[in-house]
Amino acid sequence: MKILITGANGMLAKEIKDRFSNGNELICTDVAELDITDKDAVMNFVKENKPEYIINCAAFTAVDKAETAGEIVKKINADGPANLAKAAKENDAVLVHISTDYVFGGDLDVNKDYKEDDPKNPVTAYGITKLQGEEQIQENTNKYYIFRTAWLYGIGGNNFVKTMLKLGEDRDELNVVCDQHGSPTYAKDLAEIIYQAVEKQIPYGVYNSTNNGYTTWYDFTKAIFEYTGIICRVNPVTTEQYIEIMKVTQAKRPKNSQMSKEKLESVGINVPEWEDGLKRYLQEVGRI
Repeated sequence: MKILITGANGMLAKEIKDRFSNGNELICTDVAELDITDKDAVMNFVKENKPEYIINCAAFTAVDKAETAGEIVKKINADGPANLAKAAKENDAVLVHISTDYVFGGDLDVNKDYKEDDPKNPVTAYGITKLQGEEQIQENTNKYYIFRTAWLYGIGGNNFVKTMLKLGEDRDELNVVCDQHGSPTYAKDLAEIIYQAVEKQIPYGVYNSTNNGYTTWYDFTKAIFEYTGIICRVNPVTTEQYIEIMKVTQAKRPKNSQMSKEKLESVGINVPEWEDGLKRYLQEVGRI
């Protein structure tokens, strides 16, 4: 297959390139090669290269910066996917897009998890524009996969696990939020989910796509330290306490980022547990 990967320098894109490299022709672009916010450029590029699949990894993901960054957030997260969807439809390609738990409000009782069709109520610029991106795709093409993920970490770039490893070695104790619930998701596992979906040609649509199982940032941190043998006291604090202690200003974080994988598993996609993903990541970076 010929596959166009946008945002190809990012953490998830690295894993997607690795997973799809065998037997496929990959066209990898970042903003310097293809600005997805430029409709004419997108149309011309897709028409010229004729990919069978477009995997869009380009996004404005800095949640706090998005609150004050202005129009660029919408351009990348909403207008860009719209351009890719129109180009995909015109050239009979399938669009694969990465979205987020932030399209939900995050206030669901933590004894429950979000299903794909649950009401959307994003409260941040990031979440609002990512939902707009989803809607633009659904309006402009019928051959698409939207994979909603959360708490993503991986080999490239900064991520929560890497930060906790460094802080755990540098400090005697840490304050970590204990009232936000979700599924830590290894980028390699998300790339595998996407690969399986394409290979199996599952029905088009929206799929919640995180690792299985739920935890909190506090318990996630304790697992990181347990697996790596780091001795560091971890103090559970609420989101409000953390903001007060750290004197930070940040966009609202979802208290509940738990998303059901029932739909994904019902079409034959294997979804590993988050603990298993974490262990494999730590092995790959040489920490266990």
